[in-house]
Amino acid sequence: MPKMKTHRGAAKRFRKTKNRIKRGSAFRSHILTKKSPKTKRSLRAPHYVSKADEARVVELIATY
Repeated sequence: MPKMKTHRGAAKRFRKTKNRIKRGSAFRSHILTKKSPKTKRSLRAPHYVSKADEARVVELIATY
């Protein structure tokens, strides 16, 4: 059986840290004028994949 390939779309969107999966922050690139400063400030914080989805993401980005 051939080796599993990494899902390239997922590999560009998620990064594996020591014990969690980091994801990009959406809603931060444009149409920022209507968003409040509080919203934009909260979008700066790092975001992580939920525990429920973590196994699925790890399977996509795992390299064999």
